[in-house]
Amino acid sequence: MDWIENLQNAIDYIEENITEKIDYEEVAKRAHSSTFHFQRVFGITCGFTLGEYIRRRKLTLAGNDLLSKKMKVIDIAFKYGYETPESFSRAFYKFHGIMPSQVKQGCSLKSFSRLSVKLSLIGGTEMNYKIEEKPEIILVGYKKRFTGVPYGEERVKQEEAFLTSTRAKQWLLIGASCDYSTDYMVVTNIDDDGYDFYVAYELDEWTRKELFNPNVTGVDFMDKMGFETIVISKQTYVVFETEKKKRPIADYTELRKKIVTEWLPTSDFIFANAPEVVAMHWRPNGEWAKERYIEICLPIEKE
Repeated sequence: MDWIENLQNAIDYIEENITEKIDYEEVAKRAHSSTFHFQRVFGITCGFTLGEYIRRRKLTLAGNDLLSKKMKVIDIAFKYGYETPESFSRAFYKFHGIMPSQVKQGCSLKSFSRLSVKLSLIGGTEMNYKIEEKPEIILVGYKKRFTGVPYGEERVKQEEAFLTSTRAKQWLLIGASCDYSTDYMVVTNIDDDGYDFYVAYELDEWTRKELFNPNVTGVDFMDKMGFETIVISKQTYVVFETEKKKRPIADYTELRKKIVTEWLPTSDFIFANAPEVVAMHWRPNGEWAKERYIEICLPIEKE
């Protein structure tokens, strides 16, 4: 139960220092974890970022103070770490839907409760996986900055909208790809504000070199497509696969969370600071309705 106790220790530290500037390294230390690993696990487990949790808790407590204490808005703003009353008022309105000055007029407030970690029985299911040392891979793709954490319903909605609205870019890169059967999704640069989400394909060296050469492509718009070269360094990954079927997306969403809540706590690994790679085997050689599957590759290192 160490990981449960460690997570609770980190949350307790946040709550005890909620009016101070929270040091993420110190929070992770209380969980006996690296900062990167703790933020990833926190986001997957809770469904929101560490920064979002701290922000919501501060604004909840600020609302309570405005309602029950004879304090000025400026004093409460400084108490919870806002540099100006204006920045506090903007954040307060975004969370509560009212201005701080309206609190005593009988307007309703939102409350975001303190987290408490409890042991619950999960698992009891088989999960097939493999640990692989993957070589460097060079992809070409395009990105969008997603909000929230890279797990759960928020990602599902953003991913679906991004994929369905950029078909022409996908078709172009599929045509240039050396591996027609596989689409790649890459998640990187994760922080409190969101993460970069790439749609990418594997192109050979010559194609990558000539992709933006109008004398080869015969068109003058390739440099306007927003394509980037993505170099994913050699890294150890834990690899899970969904069941082969026509529509494995729902399984893929659920599997990501199970990896962290069921597999990771019982392993000797933590998340490494490297990109997450998803290989979508969308056009297999066999019968599409039965052979499609998704491969989830999460970067890991020894704890």
